[in-house]
Amino acid sequence: MRLTTKGRFAVTAMIDLALRSHHGPVALAAISQRQQISLSYLEQLFGKLRRHELVERTRGTGGGYSLGRDMSEITVADIIVAVDEPIDATGCGGKESCMGEESGKCMTHDLWTSLNTKMIEFLDSVSLKKLVDEQLAKGVSIEGTPVKRAISSQPVVKPIKVTAPNSVFALGSSLSK
Repeated sequence: MRLTTKGRFAVTAMIDLALRSHHGPVALAAISQRQQISLSYLEQLFGKLRRHELVERTRGTGGGYSLGRDMSEITVADIIVAVDEPIDATGCGGKESCMGEESGKCMTHDLWTSLNTKMIEFLDSVSLKKLVDEQLAKGVSIEGTPVKRAISSQPVVKPIKVTAPNSVFALGSSLSK
């Protein structure tokens, strides 16, 4: 089995997201910058992750992605399967036609099928929480990113210039001139 960049990037991005999940939704642009992954590629991956309910999207200012489930309930196998990464070491894709349609399976088919089972068992035993805990134990620093708000907490004070009359009498005086 060869794990492609699709699976690697999806797992890496999910770890990044999980590390910052307590700060609110995480923008894909921020993950892209930190992990050096193309933003358009991340958008494709997160679309698939969202369809498998591993992440949730928040639209608007201050929006981004957050985990769709608790990180202890998400496994590496869930992530890889969600982005359509095949976990299969057989030459036939599990169809038992390694040597052509009529010939059937090859002599090593059962070996590769057993390897598939072990790989899936292993990837299913590794939770996203475990990967996050490992990163934290290594001392990965998580910068506190302020959540961008559409409405400022500070009032905007601008002087108001009034050129209109401030009373009925002033209005009458301005009209008679």
